[in-house]
Amino acid sequence: MPSSLIDKLVDIRGIESHYTDAWGNPAEIKTESKQKLLKAMGYSIDNADAMQQQLDTLLQDKWSEPLNPVLVVRQGDEWYLPVRFPISAVNNALTLSIVTEQGEQLQQPFTPADGELVNVAHIEDVEFQEYVLPLTQDLPLGYHNLALQDQDGNDVAVMRLIVAPKACFHPERILQGNKIWGLSVQLYCIRSEKNWGIGDFSDLAYLVAQSAAQGADFIGLNPIHALYPANPKSCSPYGPSSRRWLNIVYLDVTNIDGYSDASVQTLVNSDQFQTDLEKARSADWVDYETVTSLKLAALSAVFDVFNAKYLSKNTKQNKAFKAFVAEGGESLEMLAVYDALQEHLAAEGKPSWGWPVFPEEFSEFHNPAVEAFKTSHAERIKFFLFLQWQAALQLEAVNQLARDKAMCIGLYRDLAVGVSEGSAEIWGNKDLYITEASVGAPPDILGPLGQNWGLPPMDPEELYQQAYQPIIDLFASNMHATGALRIDHVMALLRLWWVVKGDNAKNGGYVYYPVDDLLGILALESHRNQSLVIGEDLGTVPEEIREKLAENGVYSYRVFFFEQAEDGGFFSPAHYPIQSMATLTTHDMPTLIGYWHCLDLELGKDLGLYPTEEILSTLYTSRHENKQEILNSLHGHGSVSGEVGRDVNYTGMNQALNFGMQKHMASGSSALLSLQLEDWLQMDKPVNVPGTFDEYPNWQRKLSRNLEQIFTDPEIKQLAGDLTSLRKQASR
Repeated sequence: MPSSLIDKLVDIRGIESHYTDAWGNPAEIKTESKQKLLKAMGYSIDNADAMQQQLDTLLQDKWSEPLNPVLVVRQGDEWYLPVRFPISAVNNALTLSIVTEQGEQLQQPFTPADGELVNVAHIEDVEFQEYVLPLTQDLPLGYHNLALQDQDGNDVAVMRLIVAPKACFHPERILQGNKIWGLSVQLYCIRSEKNWGIGDFSDLAYLVAQSAAQGADFIGLNPIHALYPANPKSCSPYGPSSRRWLNIVYLDVTNIDGYSDASVQTLVNSDQFQTDLEKARSADWVDYETVTSLKLAALSAVFDVFNAKYLSKNTKQNKAFKAFVAEGGESLEMLAVYDALQEHLAAEGKPSWGWPVFPEEFSEFHNPAVEAFKTSHAERIKFFLFLQWQAALQLEAVNQLARDKAMCIGLYRDLAVGVSEGSAEIWGNKDLYITEASVGAPPDILGPLGQNWGLPPMDPEELYQQAYQPIIDLFASNMHATGALRIDHVMALLRLWWVVKGDNAKNGGYVYYPVDDLLGILALESHRNQSLVIGEDLGTVPEEIREKLAENGVYSYRVFFFEQAEDGGFFSPAHYPIQSMATLTTHDMPTLIGYWHCLDLELGKDLGLYPTEEILSTLYTSRHENKQEILNSLHGHGSVSGEVGRDVNYTGMNQALNFGMQKHMASGSSALLSLQLEDWLQMDKPVNVPGTFDEYPNWQRKLSRNLEQIFTDPEIKQLAGDLTSLRKQASR
């Protein structure tokens, strides 16, 4: 295979050749890895003629279209329109017509050759010329349509024009210099006196009300994306079925009109139901199968009542339901059909974990057999649409409660970096995803062996051809009914580590994405939804993306344990960027007790995460040194009292040290401080161990106390009061 062809395609498709690893060392992507990535993208790397033909087709497709599919510009900036025409047409008189999202129409005469000639190409003996024309229209923010029209008013070419603000939205209180704090919680982990073995939206409402009363200004959530009702063991919130819709297992069944009906009460009060419910509630780990079975049974009974009472008649409830379905469009219908189909296949005993094992006729949403299934199972599909509607209503009610409590942010959601291979999102838009590869990470501090997350990446070229609509929908839906959005692995806006199926994660490679366009869309949706944006910028992070994120108003994510100087000392939180969210730990890290007592290293050894004893020994030594530096920093800043020892050899984790570390963070300069509820409760087990699949029960560990008990604890209330006072002091 000629290396020139490989190099051209590598360049065109944005595959990186060199990068800097998590330890600051130069690293190189192997040639073999780059070739495999091209093959995963669909290129015939084993056949030079076929590969040349594919390269020619790429160029032909580009030059045959006068306009690009989409252009993203920033409001107030000069902007330029690239156009391509055969040389015979570059002097044609055209009209440039822009129809804004607000309905205003703007027109001006337009001749391609009036611009600056920037490129020339010969395609099948025809010379094409590309010009760039400066345009001066002052356009409002939004999604507009741009067309080039001939003298008869016919469209010669059309494109989407996106006008974005220069940076993301910031709440006024933050702009005024106020520094706030809040709690991060994995919603499924919550225990309460009333839930059914998993945290729900009513628990979230209680948490919002109680934490707001203690001075908190936000509650940060795990991704609450739609998972798999028919496959509840697939419980990772970071491997969802659809990122646009909600996980219906978080519904509070008892809070839906129809639950009090006798038919529903007969079901839920039966001996078997109550036995299973008690089992789910008392378990220390979330029993997803039992919880999902109980909720689906009860929700089905509630739906029958609600459907007969409201959705079969001309009621305001039916009008609202139909409006919700219409607004959700094909994406919502696709998820509901997928859930009903997966449930149907599972009931028949057929392979059903995801669309790759569905019968061939059901392997793609737009197949005729799926259309027939929609007709024959319309009532069950309506049921799943109903569940999404109710989930949206319950989430919106919690968001309104946060507003009523005057929380600065209220809820902040977490956007996962991708969807799992068998997801509904891929099932309905296969062209967008590269299913022969997966997103992951090269070796870093959190994953010394590298990571493969099993999430097929979006094809950046196809995303561009679809005028960025999928990413617009993602940002908009996840910012709805929230005050902030945390973007997991925010480097995905710049580049993603792709791992080809069957390869080790360390042998992957970076593929680049149109970062400036994506940040513009993010800023636009941020303002539309009045949503602050936090970017999880951990791991292997090029410095240029941190600078670019900051310029675009995205808050950095600063984890105390990673904020170390070259001499091993820990930076004071007073030196963190103001435009950041500070935290002690994350869902991918041990709790404070787990860290201090090296329980994560002990667990990692048992799970085989460390290739050699030498690596593990180095980690233990490093941890011991780090803990001493932490004690030095805490005492040096007066964040802990004398009851906390100064010598790591004699100082274990206790409440004074735990709470002292949290208060140390509260005195810092970050505008936002997020603390994990697990650390308030001084828990030791992690919720997730990176690099594991079924070796550890990830995403299942519950909190150690009921929610109702937490806010009656005088020591926790004192901690919350101290945090509020310290944040106010830091605001001065």
